[in-house]
Amino acid sequence: MGALDDSTPVPSRITLQLMKQRKKSAFQGYSLLKKKSDALFIHFREVLKDVVKTKTKVGEEMRNASFSLAKAVWAAGDFKGQIIEGIKRPVVTLSLFTNNVAGVKLPIFQVHIDPTVDVLGNLGVASGGQVINNTRENYLQCLNMLVKLASMQVAFFSLDEEIKMTNRRVNALNNIVLPRLDGGINYIIKELDEIEREEFYRLKKIKEKKLEKSDDFMAEEAVDEFDQNGYKRQDDYNSIQKDNDIIF
Repeated sequence: MGALDDSTPVPSRITLQLMKQRKKSAFQGYSLLKKKSDALFIHFREVLKDVVKTKTKVGEEMRNASFSLAKAVWAAGDFKGQIIEGIKRPVVTLSLFTNNVAGVKLPIFQVHIDPTVDVLGNLGVASGGQVINNTRENYLQCLNMLVKLASMQVAFFSLDEEIKMTNRRVNALNNIVLPRLDGGINYIIKELDEIEREEFYRLKKIKEKKLEKSDDFMAEEAVDEFDQNGYKRQDDYNSIQKDNDIIF
């Protein structure tokens, strides 16, 4: 790879470390999201199995409840209006709870029956009382199954949406973010190696220039030691012969 343009920022070791840290964080996020997706998918399959089983049971319970109601109407007559007129406050209420599964809050509905409310009263005292009570129990059981099925279906759709969103993030990290970070790290490493080679070549040339200058200087010193006739020059101080009669 050639030298960088003037407009391109020169990569450094700090930039490389930052890119590696970003890659490490992205890989950790990818691993956590992958584990979350796997955990959600396992729970999703369990909920799907429960939904299928519960739907089958709900069909059976509704069939039994309808058959019990038909027998109660045959035994005691049409008593629906009397029950509706006699109810002053609700007998069955629902409460909402949440279940946390891998960071996803799933709603859970729970049925509460108020035992203090007398729905039937004196209904069926003359005839059909036992059949009406059986019908009541069958419908309450059917209601519990329907509420359970509703909780499962809400959890099913919530898990489905969360799994899709989590898988999109996992795929984005695995196929886009991490490859881009790897490409950036490889680019910085190549550029740093190129810069080191250029710096080594520059220092080598500087050393060669210094050696050339040193050799030229030594040659000039050697030439200066000889005069034009080829005799070795002596310093003025060494050429002066001392005279014992002259005192300086």
